[in-house]
Amino acid sequence: MVKVRIPTPLQRLTGGKEEVETTAGKVIEIVNALDKEFPGIGERISEGGKIRRFVNIYVNEEDIRFLKAEETVVKDGEEVSIVPAIAGGSRR
Repeated sequence: MVKVRIPTPLQRLTGGKEEVETTAGKVIEIVNALDKEFPGIGERISEGGKIRRFVNIYVNEEDIRFLKAEETVVKDGEEVSIVPAIAGGSRR
């Protein structure tokens, strides 16, 4: 099994769970599995088989953009973190 850390804005889709478990596989397969269990979460993370550009995903604290992106393989016992990008701030 793979542990997936869910960001606060998406926890309403997971029944308030901060962390869920799913089967190992490619990152995009994990997103699809999450969507089957928690309908609606997939469309907030991916579109057309690609991770949305404002969503960062880490496997064992390693950014998947520097690995194989959606095709990154996640093995049993590893951890996936979904982190929405934060933008904004103020000009001084």
